[in-house]
Amino acid sequence: MSWYRKKFGLKNVDTTFYMGGKGVISRDLVAKKYVFIGANCIIPPKVTIGKYTMFAANVSILGGDHIFNNPERPIIFSGRPDMPETNIGEDVWIGANACIMAGIEIGNGAIIAAGSIVTKSIKPYSIYGGNPAKLIRMRFNEEEMELHQKMLQKTNIDINFTKNKKH
Repeated sequence: MSWYRKKFGLKNVDTTFYMGGKGVISRDLVAKKYVFIGANCIIPPKVTIGKYTMFAANVSILGGDHIFNNPERPIIFSGRPDMPETNIGEDVWIGANACIMAGIEIGNGAIIAAGSIVTKSIKPYSIYGGNPAKLIRMRFNEEEMELHQKMLQKTNIDINFTKNKKH
């Protein structure tokens, strides 16, 4: 992965960052420990991704980057505003072909179903899907959320889990 970090000029990603193939990734991407980005993802400027988060193939973060309300110019010549910040939490799973609008926040532990269009911020531990994405259900109950949050706060998580380990 050091080749990808050099090729894309990714200075703000952890050494455990992993890409599953080519993509369009802004040089200022901030990616914490064990972030996985699938093939063909599009990640614009001002994106932060928390540890243990996975993007499947073809996930895009886009929008918010064209001035469209100037009646005296075509959109193509109207310029671009500053890109808003997009924050993806820890242990988030974003399914294939999902589209995330720039400038939103996805909370820790959230899951975004494949093919979803996310137009608003997502609360922690929720599962969203559809177009536009809507709440399907919560990932955990209150007790499990607390347990999971404590696990995420540990600085050293044993990644050598045994196959099919029960907890």
